[in-house]
Amino acid sequence: MRILVSNDDGYFAPGIMQLAEALRTLGEVTVVAPERDRSGASNSLTLDRPLSVRRAANGFYFVNGTPTDCVHLAVTGVLDFLPDIVVSGVNLGANMGDDTIYSGTVAAATEGFLLDIPSMAVSLTGKTGRHYATATTIAVQLVERFARAPVAEPVLLNVNVPDIALDALQGVEVTRLGRRHKAEPVVRIDTPRGESAYWIGPAGDAQDAGPGTDFHAVLSNRVAITPLQMDLTHHRQLELTRDWLRK
Repeated sequence: MRILVSNDDGYFAPGIMQLAEALRTLGEVTVVAPERDRSGASNSLTLDRPLSVRRAANGFYFVNGTPTDCVHLAVTGVLDFLPDIVVSGVNLGANMGDDTIYSGTVAAATEGFLLDIPSMAVSLTGKTGRHYATATTIAVQLVERFARAPVAEPVLLNVNVPDIALDALQGVEVTRLGRRHKAEPVVRIDTPRGESAYWIGPAGDAQDAGPGTDFHAVLSNRVAITPLQMDLTHHRQLELTRDWLRK
């Protein structure tokens, strides 16, 4: 099995190192990841300059671009083979609900999905990263399942793993995305030159976190697996928009 691994925390992040090592038990692993932390990069492609691909001492490839750049370059030209699966992570921090719109971790997996490769994004939901081994074990189990029972169509899975010991997990749940409150206010700071600068505030608390959501599953110490799609069409508003245009 040929596995392409990427992330948004950078090729040096502990999550990607441990993920790559764990996945090597299943096949050939190639890592192509950003040269630095590109969290929040979403699905951006770098189109205004050429990109460089270099190789680190540990064999990982790193790119001076976004997570999407990494997967796109790997699949469309850098590698001489087509990966069987793309695995993005392990991200430090949750990617649930609205987070998926901004997440570079999810974006790397999304690019694989758009290139017709089964893909998954794996995130460890805590802030301290105490249990990467739990997330990597779940990732290995899911990739093993892909190898044993291939899905009939390209699939994009968003996987959020509680930052707890493996034996403390209460199972796995297929969920829908929840939703957060609006983000916290920006923080204004004064620069030494007397100018104003702003830090974007943290994501808000969960608003829609009831049973069936990714938030609820993780709070219940279960792994949340959410299948995602890229069709942004608001199908229920198609006729409404047609009617509006007739007015």
